[in-house]
Amino acid sequence: MGYLESINWEMIKRDLQEGLEKGVAAMKQGAIVVQKKAEVLTEEGMRQYKVLTLKARIHEAITDLGAKVYSLMSSAKVKNPALNTGVKDVMVRIKDLEEQISILEGRGSSARPKARTKTRKKK
Repeated sequence: MGYLESINWEMIKRDLQEGLEKGVAAMKQGAIVVQKKAEVLTEEGMRQYKVLTLKARIHEAITDLGAKVYSLMSSAKVKNPALNTGVKDVMVRIKDLEEQISILEGRGSSARPKARTKTRKKK
């Protein structure tokens, strides 16, 4: 009886099959973890993109506000440009955009904890 004849090929085949199944299971588990992390990163990227877009819109609104105020200030008719409805509209638009950014960054009015008031005792 030779060396090759004494090897239990069925046992080797079974061990290889078992190892292959464990390897495939580990790969599937790893793929699931990678997929979940990719989803989280994608969501974070989309959130950052939205914040950046909102900041660009704020920049445009501030430019518009500056142009309106300059136009009003250059004419002698208006003493206080803050009372102009066009200026007020732009201010409201800017505040709305800032609130949207705060919400996306997790500091919005709905996510903001209530402020604590400090009271000092007089001695």
